[in-house]
Amino acid sequence: MTLRAGIGYDIHRKADGRPLVLGGVRIEGERGLEGHSDADVLAHAVGDALLGAVGLGDLGRHFPPEDPQWKDASSLQLLGLIRAMLAGRGAAIVNVDVTVVAERPKLAPLREAMCVAVAQALKVGIGQVSIKATTNEGLGAVGRDEGIAAWAVAMVDLP
Repeated sequence: MTLRAGIGYDIHRKADGRPLVLGGVRIEGERGLEGHSDADVLAHAVGDALLGAVGLGDLGRHFPPEDPQWKDASSLQLLGLIRAMLAGRGAAIVNVDVTVVAERPKLAPLREAMCVAVAQALKVGIGQVSIKATTNEGLGAVGRDEGIAAWAVAMVDLP
């Protein structure tokens, strides 16, 4: 057994006229995020962490924003494709741990639904997905509620 870790980070600016999707959960009544796909920063951070853990680069390498096939794509769909890439290398996902940084919305009531959605996309147990949220205490662009960021760590077992 060879355990390997990867780290992922993503940030998107808030935008009017777009739905807010975090961890595959659509959050009503909130400004969405700018991006080529659905701009799900949580899923993007997880995807980058998983790709990094097996040395496959980052999301932009596999799903370039200039490629029209990824326009408004579901980031959970992208996680499913990443999971398949890992499986093709014989890698098994041990766990993912995510921290979302946002002034709003409050994510505690949505945490379980996000964990379920990410776990289903990755075909892992819900106990293998941890999602936490914090604020930026009013500091910087995220603190001024101009965007949302996410950090993720993934552990994989690579033969």
